[in-house]
Amino acid sequence: MLKDLILKNRSYRRFDQSAIVPMRLLRSMVEAARLSASARNMQPLRYMLFNDSYSCGKIFPTLAWAGYMKEWPGPEDGERPSAYIVQLGDLELTNDWWCDDGIAAQSMLLTAVEQEFGGCIIGSVQREKLRDILNIPERYKIIQVLALGKPAEEVVIDEIANDDIKYWRDEEGVHHVPKRGIDELIIR
Repeated sequence: MLKDLILKNRSYRRFDQSAIVPMRLLRSMVEAARLSASARNMQPLRYMLFNDSYSCGKIFPTLAWAGYMKEWPGPEDGERPSAYIVQLGDLELTNDWWCDDGIAAQSMLLTAVEQEFGGCIIGSVQREKLRDILNIPERYKIIQVLALGKPAEEVVIDEIANDDIKYWRDEEGVHHVPKRGIDELIIR
């Protein structure tokens, strides 16, 4: 069952914008992050939750969407995320969250997928612009943004070919993600 959730947990970049992610689900996602492992048990991560169209409209232009698909400017109106979680690091606790941010993000996305939603972890963020828009105090460093919604695209995993790791879309709009084989990952 966990493997099924992991397989469903793709980086979705197109959504049914009309399907609102409930605030109770966003809070449940943060609860999953809260209960996840934290280096030194420091628990330095904080979250801002948004599921209203006004805030989402302000956040969207501060994000970049698909580094390998240079010609694609990101989701069009109608396929944009209907929610965001902005992940922050509390600099008054530490300036090093080790791997907490990735662990928390994965826990949150698995929680979303379990409820038939999905998302994309976005690290390419215009941080100072987003800080100004959301009035984020200097105490907090913007780590990344989770873009969330009801997926409106198919994402499939392919075996890697010719060592090419770049994801791509076919003529039907299916998003392909090449993955290395298990025998390549295990060192004997």
